[in-house]
Amino acid sequence: MPTEIFPQLDIPETLAAGPGPGNTDARVLHAFARAGVADHMHADVLRGMIECKHMLREIWGTTNTYTFAIAGTGWSGLDAMFSAIMPGDKVVAFSNGTFSGIDALTLRIKAATPCELAADPLDPCPASVVVINVPHGQPVTGELVEEVLDEHQPKWAFMAHWETGSGRVNDLRGFSDACIRHGVMGLVDAVSSLGVDDFSIDDFPGVAGWASCPQKGLCCLPLTYAPVSFRDTYIETLKTTGAYTYVHNPILEARHWGIVDGADVDKGTYHRTHSGYAVAAFHESLRLTLQEGLANRAASYRLHEAALRDAVATLGCNVTSDMTSLVVLNLPDHLAGREMELVQNCRAEGFGIWPTLSAPVQIRIGILNQLNAGAIWDIANRFAEAMRKLGADVDPEALETSLHKHYGTSVAAQ
Repeated sequence: MPTEIFPQLDIPETLAAGPGPGNTDARVLHAFARAGVADHMHADVLRGMIECKHMLREIWGTTNTYTFAIAGTGWSGLDAMFSAIMPGDKVVAFSNGTFSGIDALTLRIKAATPCELAADPLDPCPASVVVINVPHGQPVTGELVEEVLDEHQPKWAFMAHWETGSGRVNDLRGFSDACIRHGVMGLVDAVSSLGVDDFSIDDFPGVAGWASCPQKGLCCLPLTYAPVSFRDTYIETLKTTGAYTYVHNPILEARHWGIVDGADVDKGTYHRTHSGYAVAAFHESLRLTLQEGLANRAASYRLHEAALRDAVATLGCNVTSDMTSLVVLNLPDHLAGREMELVQNCRAEGFGIWPTLSAPVQIRIGILNQLNAGAIWDIANRFAEAMRKLGADVDPEALETSLHKHYGTSVAAQ
């Protein structure tokens, strides 16, 4: 039989209006496209990685030497952070949504003994891990963390900063303070907050390890690097116990970024093949973040999220989230149960919104890298039209009045 040759793949432009990935800035795509083909140990590639390391320290707000990035998605960064968890380690994990739930599963896999893993390889239940499941739509509070750490006295504690499964912001200050009081090393999933919220990780000394991603707040697609940062306490623990990985071992990964034995060196040493294209794109994304300034960007997210929140409320929806890059909502009662239908209709029109991935089913509308009045106008009106097609009674004038309240000028013209 002759070999089947498929036609060239043509993926159309869509409006990515979900929890992430976000829309990539044209400068980042240009940096990716104009990079030359270079050996992964080329001086300019290594220089770019060294500069990325220093920019990441400023963006994270940290003096942690072990601040660099893991090639891949946010899951790659999280896997590197979790690599210090050894079988039998006592761990408490707080889960209040889809993604912190997957993080908790990762921790159960890492901490399971060989017998516990063999008993259920895909969903182990190690005796040393306690998972605290907070109901969907509710945050992890400092009071809860304090109570649980006091009871269980673990070696490690984990929490997501922003849980995009439900759009909730968890109590980072309470988590860090509780970890300090109980001598626990905290681990935080900052996949959705880095590059969106204005915070410095050195202000939270109870957290020993942080992991984020490239495709949300930093808006760096094609997929490039997942930022991580580790305090000395984490690295010393890792040196003592080792890790059952080569690729995602933070100490080995750091060497390619010019971090050796806790100090910066002139250039990295080989660990994996890094793409010059990816380094160039990631470098430009970090430059953009610093040029804009985290305080300015965070304020912009607050402004535009508030506008979108009020707009969907005008349409009769109930917003239950408190993140500034994502609105999570319930449809009006007469449309309840039709969330997936509405999402699929929007996607068919090139408008990429998302449902929640766990019950109860809600709708998630994101504004990553959509920080202007015209973009919010477009998102709000597309959503209003999708609701109208399902039978909602949409008042265009009320929607426009709501948007004018935040922007003041003729939004539609922007």
